[in-house]
Amino acid sequence: MRRRIAATTALLVSAALTGCSVDAAPPSEPSRRAAAPAKTEPAPAPETPAEFLALAEEAMAAEEGWRFTVRGSEELVLQGQQSGATYSAQVHRTTGDPWALHSVGSSRSSKGVTKSEEIYVVDGIGYVKEGDAAWRHGPVSDPEIAGRVEDPVAALDAFEDYGDAVSLTASDQRIELRVRTTSAAPLPAVRDQGVVRKALRELAPTLEQLRAAGVTAPESGITVERAEEKLVLNSSTYQVTSHTFRCVFRIPYGTGSIRYAQDVTERTSGPYEGAVVLPEGVG
Repeated sequence: MRRRIAATTALLVSAALTGCSVDAAPPSEPSRRAAAPAKTEPAPAPETPAEFLALAEEAMAAEEGWRFTVRGSEELVLQGQQSGATYSAQVHRTTGDPWALHSVGSSRSSKGVTKSEEIYVVDGIGYVKEGDAAWRHGPVSDPEIAGRVEDPVAALDAFEDYGDAVSLTASDQRIELRVRTTSAAPLPAVRDQGVVRKALRELAPTLEQLRAAGVTAPESGITVERAEEKLVLNSSTYQVTSHTFRCVFRIPYGTGSIRYAQDVTERTSGPYEGAVVLPEGVG
């Protein structure tokens, strides 16, 4: 944490008066000596992931809001056949209490179908509109809503929860905080890791669709090939410059497996001084 030490200056005054006589020396002038101001101790350089996260939270909260760009992809591969989608969006996010978010983007499927998407988060409620469909809403804690909200500021809280699992790489150009699985492993062996729990929340909607289509693989048979989350901070300002999440799962199916992968990156474009307000008819 940055520290500020206030300095005060004390003024010492002394005066000596002598007795009155023809031989007496004239009264001396009052002597004044100012004490040197107390020196301000420089803030200690951050060293641990927790210290860098605290500085990042302070840096992001110093602005009224932020603008982000989002790029992402999601895919399923079965027996060499691939299906999936790419996603891009522009996000405005305020930092007040409560915070608010507005995202406008679009997805493009592997079949070439493009669909628009707009998202609001206001007072803890998320509002989602896809294409020409009606608005739907729910608490931002709802996995279906949360999975659509790309918010690198909220990622700071997630990294705090990861605790000692966060690794740190620091240089003059950038600060990198990362959490990841170290190797491919059966889901039961790693499911308690924070980054794996997040990856499972991302996988859940797709897994439900697969099971509805007849894929009955138990979770004990699923392999986590990769789960990784990364925050990059500016080494001078400690502001978040990017946030990335990646995961890869293998889901058993027949004599083979289905590969599920997701890769999303949000990059900070700059401060935002506007407001996020729900339009009429929404909510």
